[in-house]
Formats: sequence, structure tokens, C-alpha cells
Amino acid sequence: MRVHVQFVGSVLDARHFPPNVAPEVAFLGRSNVGKSSLLNSLTGTKLAYVSSTPGRTQAINFFSMSYDGKPDHADLMLVDLPGYGYAKLSKSTRSEWPKFIDPYLKKRQGLVLCIVLVDSNIPPQANDEKLLHFLRAAGRTFVVVATKADRISKSELNKSVRTLAGKLGVHEILPYSAKTHAGRKELWHAIRAASRPNA
Repeated sequence: MRVHVQFVGSVLDARHFPPNVAPEVAFLGRSNVGKSSLLNSLTGTKLAYVSSTPGRTQAINFFSMSYDGKPDHADLMLVDLPGYGYAKLSKSTRSEWPKFIDPYLKKRQGLVLCIVLVDSNIPPQANDEKLLHFLRAAGRTFVVVATKADRISKSELNKSVRTLAGKLGVHEILPYSAKTHAGRKELWHAIRAASRPNA
């Protein structure tokens, strides 16, 4: 699939969200879960900055994307939300997040799907459970993706996915590797099904 992706803007205030011009897919997860790597792998371009320091994304970043590679229109908006659960972020920074993240997740009309990233290499985390509870309460459709799937054996991955699914209360979790692109086709299928339901 040949796509064209371009940066639209970063937002720290709910009053400055860009207009709804296309279905939006939001990417959420704890800091250091591999969100930037997944976004780059998914789009096949250097979309997000991959840092060794967790918590670099501190605003909501909007990217427009066209499926046919043409830059003059958007078929989809990819929305990169700040990572959560990183203790070294200042309290003042964390205290500001609900002012623009909560309104986006609760009220954004164009938001059709939330991609929730969890780390396949570690046990289920309380912050992930809280996020899914929040999304359910907000009536949001979501898909849970287990990142870094290439770092453990297949048997360990299967066990981890079963454990995560049971703890998080979901029927299915999609394993994904930004390194090998395993799971890329399946994730795109989920995104296109949510953003183009009548296609």
C-alpha cells in the first residue's frame, strides 16, 4: 500500500483541535511501549521520533494520510497521544493532560478507533486497565495491540497474549513487531474496517 502522510500539528489545548476532515484513529499506550516505532512501521515512513527517553510526546500530534499517495486530501487522520505512566514527567505536565486528552477521547466526533498498545514482554499494568475502563465508559471502539512481539519466543508470546487478554478483559489482542512488521497487515485491516465501514 502506497500512502502519503504529513504532519498537521501538535495540540495542547482542546480549543485548538484541527477540524474534522477525515476519520481519526488514535494511538495510546504507556511511555516506552513502542508507540513511535509502531507508527513508523505501520506507515512505512519516519512519522514519529523514536527516543530512548520515555515520555517525549507531550502533545496530541495529528497526521493526515491518503491511501493513494496524493498529498492534497486526507482519507484518514492518525493521532498520536502522549504516553502515560512515566513517573519522571513533571507533575505540572501530567496535570495539564486531562485538559486536552480527556476531551479528545470523550468528545471528538471524528474518532472512530483507538489503538491501545501494551508491551508483550511485561505483565499487565494497572494503567492499561484504567485506560480500557475509560474508553469503555466513553463508548469508544478500541483494538489492543501487543508490541515488541519479536523479542520473545512464539510460545512465550502466546502465553503473554493470553494473560494480557484475560487481565484486560478483551477477547483478542493483536501481536505486533515494528522490527519484522508482523501484525502490520492485520492492524491495517482493523483500521480500514473502522474508518471505511461501508467500503
